[in-house]
Amino acid sequence: MASKVDRIWHNARLATLAEERDGLGLVEQALIAAKDGRIVYAGVASDAPSLDAAERIDCENRWVTPGLVDCHTHLVYGGDRALEFEMRLNGASYEDIARQGGGIVSSVKATRAASEDELVAGAARRLDHLIAEGVTTVEVKSGYGLDRETEMRALRAARRLGEIRRVSVVTTFLGAHALPPEAKGDKDAYIDLVIRDMLPAIAKAGLADAVDAFCEGIAFSPDQTARVFRAAKELGLPVKLHADQLSNLHGAELAASFDAFSADHLEHTDEAGAAAMAKAGTVAVLLPGAFYTLRETKMPPMEAFRRHGVKLALATDSNPGTSPLTSLLLTMNMGATLFRMNVNECIAGVTREAARALGRLNETGTLEAGKWCDLAIWNIERPAELVYRIGFNPLHARIWRGQ
Repeated sequence: MASKVDRIWHNARLATLAEERDGLGLVEQALIAAKDGRIVYAGVASDAPSLDAAERIDCENRWVTPGLVDCHTHLVYGGDRALEFEMRLNGASYEDIARQGGGIVSSVKATRAASEDELVAGAARRLDHLIAEGVTTVEVKSGYGLDRETEMRALRAARRLGEIRRVSVVTTFLGAHALPPEAKGDKDAYIDLVIRDMLPAIAKAGLADAVDAFCEGIAFSPDQTARVFRAAKELGLPVKLHADQLSNLHGAELAASFDAFSADHLEHTDEAGAAAMAKAGTVAVLLPGAFYTLRETKMPPMEAFRRHGVKLALATDSNPGTSPLTSLLLTMNMGATLFRMNVNECIAGVTREAARALGRLNETGTLEAGKWCDLAIWNIERPAELVYRIGFNPLHARIWRGQ
């Protein structure tokens, strides 16, 4: 007897990204079947079990990938920082701007002044650009509130994005992002506030899926970051880290020591950091948008990552100051041109490895039975076009949870 399913996409070519397959896990003359939002079968059509579908969709030989995953964004914020962009063009450094009260702190002022509805509306406009390119899962960080009330408001706004759009939203608490003006330079006292006031309230309210921090000379030290991570672990929350972006404070090793889901940026990571990440299974999330915007010249240690077998993800780092980017397709091209990633690494980086970086690989990121039926169907002749083309959106259809 045929198994009943809700929907079948047939006459398809698949890039399954399944790990047991080589490369992108390509399958020709394939089909995907879904029931109750999850994949029942994805593979060669002639090998499929007998299926009775309520609806059949002819993909007309199009390529199908997992829905894209943007695993590092700061979509929720008030205002913008176009003026700072102009300042950088006139010679000011990221550090110069931060020390003059700009940078993250200027976004904090605008975010604190915004209502939750205003934050949702602004973030939704940015999210819509990602969705239009096939994104089905997005991570959203807080970090522009730097007080309990605004951080919680930002995380509630992020959660609401998943209610008003057909997309999976993963939230991250980034209270240790920068020092607010009222802290008057006392970083230790502010970290105390994050640990004793913000983090317990956010955990109790169930607003965060993970905890992040910015470990850098202009932000927080490794010791201060470790304090936040220990508190997060005590509350049962996984961690990730903005690490080694502007200098090598051995953030990659620190992240690995806490079994972090990911360490992100990583331009200054050394061999020991790469080895530690590989051993811990910590994903390297590369953010070429920030590298490009800040006109950096030191690349992440790509060969060290490959040599040690570190998993590589790509993300937009969409934020108002250092990566005002809302295109994961362009991010792939940047990963290839700026960081010399190959096509397989780029596509895996915005699907399977991005899902791994969020701790969601058991749910999405590949086309395999049991996972959510999150698909992107493309008008392309070969998967390389997704990386090669610039300013090009070949999305034919986006499927989230089977619909």
